[in-house]
Amino acid sequence: MSYFRELGNYLLKYGGIYRLQSALRRRRSAKFMANHFRHVIGLAAQGGPAIVPDTELDNGKPYFSFVVPVFNSPPKYLDDLLLSFESQQRGLAELILSDDGSTADETKSWLARHSDTKNLIVVSSSQNRGIAAATNIGIARASGRWVGLIDHDDALAPFLISQLVKALQQRPDCQFLYTDEIVTDRKLQPEAYFLKPAWDPVLLSGVNYINHLSLYKRDRLLGIGGLREKFEGSQDYDLVLRYTAELQDHEILHLPYPGYLWRRDGESYSVRQLEDATRSARKALFQHYQNSGTIEVDQAVSPNLHRVRFDIGRFGWPLVSVVIPSRDSLSLISTVLDGLTTQTDYPSLEIVVVDNGTTDEGVLALYERYRQGPTPFRAIINRESFNFSRSVNRGIAASTGEYVLLLNNDIEVLEPNWLKEMVSCFHYPRTAIVGAKLLYPDRSIQHVGVIAGLGGLAGHWFIGRDEDFPGPMGRLWVRQSLSVVTGACMLISRECLAAIAKFDEVRFGIAYNDVDYCLRAVNAGFRVVWTPFAKLIHHESASRGSDELPDKIKRFENDKKNLRNIHHTLNFEDRAFNPWLSKNHSDPAPMRLKVLPPAR
Repeated sequence: MSYFRELGNYLLKYGGIYRLQSALRRRRSAKFMANHFRHVIGLAAQGGPAIVPDTELDNGKPYFSFVVPVFNSPPKYLDDLLLSFESQQRGLAELILSDDGSTADETKSWLARHSDTKNLIVVSSSQNRGIAAATNIGIARASGRWVGLIDHDDALAPFLISQLVKALQQRPDCQFLYTDEIVTDRKLQPEAYFLKPAWDPVLLSGVNYINHLSLYKRDRLLGIGGLREKFEGSQDYDLVLRYTAELQDHEILHLPYPGYLWRRDGESYSVRQLEDATRSARKALFQHYQNSGTIEVDQAVSPNLHRVRFDIGRFGWPLVSVVIPSRDSLSLISTVLDGLTTQTDYPSLEIVVVDNGTTDEGVLALYERYRQGPTPFRAIINRESFNFSRSVNRGIAASTGEYVLLLNNDIEVLEPNWLKEMVSCFHYPRTAIVGAKLLYPDRSIQHVGVIAGLGGLAGHWFIGRDEDFPGPMGRLWVRQSLSVVTGACMLISRECLAAIAKFDEVRFGIAYNDVDYCLRAVNAGFRVVWTPFAKLIHHESASRGSDELPDKIKRFENDKKNLRNIHHTLNFEDRAFNPWLSKNHSDPAPMRLKVLPPAR
């Protein structure tokens, strides 16, 4: 399980979640984390123990088996782990220490002294065979219906077992469960959280965000052969991919409770170890996606995260219809059209400009020039007040492509392969909408996804951050599923357009039309994907004019009211967002809740 550990060290060292630069701010952060974690544990204590009917226990067998591979482990680590286990609700779990041929006398002595401890099982091998083999021996010895994997130097958070039981009782169809984590120092003092989104196989294709603590059904785990050898450092990544491959989304549960204490013991970050683990991770990903037309798996924005490349263009790239709402703004429309026709490496395009009343002779001449060009081009001109939804509906109706790209007229192309990347994301199952990474002209972040419920409506997260800001767990460096992406650059499948119907011209004429459309698509079972590998400049609202005019203010307020009423955004829980994160700022941080959030 070293891949996630070393990757975590890398992310935390080079700008990962909630890291503060100065020593003083780090101390303040650690104090905040400790206080927040105490608050979380206090909420868990108020809930009391889980009530487990006798019928749910199998002839006195435990509910959970926690398996720990051990090799020359320091007794202090084993003491902490055992204490965290014994402090849990009794009678529901066993702890299995699978010794992988330890040679350290202090480790062997500790295991011998504790061999008779109640609910602790020690199994030993005469030789060192590696983490995968040791873990599999422990799994074979397990008798619980659920198996959780723990590293020897980590620990369980208080009340974890009670929270697990309650979550599983509410979701009897669950086949796999994972929790949030808290990163600690070597003394198990809190330093940072890994606050995870709900289940997202797209995100998992770029980073093993699942990791600790994961619960597997023992029978299913044995059925797939447990952990595989020759995946050094990424055995757990390979296991999660294989175990969840045939599961339905509703069978996978995220418990937003920081139930696992991941100890960072201060050891230096190992470049060789991370390189080996990265190779193993990419081998596992390649095998997982090889039936989906994968041609290779290489690095994401970070060299230690991953990008699955799909061979979607093997038999020709599908036609993409680009729909651009516009009016006047010669400089902007010239830039975006030139970007599409001379700077974009995509072989099958048609362009539809929907113009609500241009009078600029230069723009009209530009349209005529493109009509005569090699790329199919239409300009639909109707003099009327601007209504984004009406404009894109007209453009979609006039388009013929398998995919329709909504593109603002203030977009500037940066790299030639951006559209191929967006189209390739439709290889992920049920994907209907794909969004891109948009930057302001100063190269700070404008769009890396929209969180429904942020600010009581919907908002961009991490807006204004540096271009290469990684986000929590490196999420902004890899593809992921979101609930919403901006209509400034939104690629939609024809299947989705047929199923979800038109953009709402009445209730969302100006604002939040993209939010409404994406949420309707998600509610219908479609997936929205965001990718950092399609990167463009967005001169946001450069041609729209002042938003301070009374009629625009009134329309904007109506759009906000409609979003709250239709999608209940005042209390919306976005599955891409962790419920412990604040919703009042673009840069979310852990906040205090009155009750523990439910599993999802």
